[in-house]
Amino acid sequence: MPTPPRAFWGSPRSYFFPPPPPPRPGGPPPPGPRGPRTWLATLPLLTFTGLCFGIPLGAMAYGAVTRTDPASGATQVTGEHLARSLQGPYLGSLIGSVQLSALTALVGGVLGVVIAQAVVTSRSAGLRSAALTASGVLANFGGVPLAFAFIATVGISGVVTQLADLTSLGWNLYSFTGLTVVYLYFLIPLMVLVIAPALDGLRPQWREAAQSSGATGWQFWRHVGLPVLAPSLLGGFVLLFGTAFAAHATAAALVGGSVPLVTLKIADALSGNVLTGQENVALALGLDMILIAGLVMAVYLPLQRRSARWLR
Repeated sequence: MPTPPRAFWGSPRSYFFPPPPPPRPGGPPPPGPRGPRTWLATLPLLTFTGLCFGIPLGAMAYGAVTRTDPASGATQVTGEHLARSLQGPYLGSLIGSVQLSALTALVGGVLGVVIAQAVVTSRSAGLRSAALTASGVLANFGGVPLAFAFIATVGISGVVTQLADLTSLGWNLYSFTGLTVVYLYFLIPLMVLVIAPALDGLRPQWREAAQSSGATGWQFWRHVGLPVLAPSLLGGFVLLFGTAFAAHATAAALVGGSVPLVTLKIADALSGNVLTGQENVALALGLDMILIAGLVMAVYLPLQRRSARWLR
């Protein structure tokens, strides 16, 4: 007697995604890598990656761990720059950037998912097209123009600030809170673009199967919807985190040095606005940013492969 299927609230993959049947004897072999041809096909991409990313990364790492002796002119290996990048105001800027990026990525991710779900479930094709088009435009609207738009609107002398008397309510655009609101302006549309295809991948048959099994809407999202979307949600969070973490022009034009951010510290160190001869410390700060981004990506990639296997 065949074994009955597992209950709905079991593993979503075991219930909705049975394992593929074994290959038939004498049938074609399963697709897979074919020796050197695979490496030859990826050679242009590897070359481009090495030239555009590997060389700058190597130069940054070399400058972060070396210094030039002023007396002899010899190059020496040292960890002084990396140590200084993790002390005092430099460490504060790293922590400030991580806090700002995590907060904006979390809030932008939640609001973006809510908006994307409303757009995906809408029956109006015009609304969907308009929302996705607007998201594509707003997600790429940043830098100095965005800062100027917010200054003219909700700055100290902005139109909305004067009409609504936001100053008396404690509103300050040139603060951590104000910068968070500005970042959400382009992070929320970016999350809509990222998560909308994943929401489209939730097949209606899955919800119908859940309803026929007696599951409620909450049980469907808890045991099927969220497990399937979890890698995509985390991927969106990683993308938003990286976008906010690397943003510079908007923060530089809006808050200057009043909010400690690592990108602003790197710019100050390279230009010598505060101290001269800090170029290697700036390279060390850049290397710290790459390490933080690498740690975040190390969590995201395994889950992304799992999500792609479920949604195919």
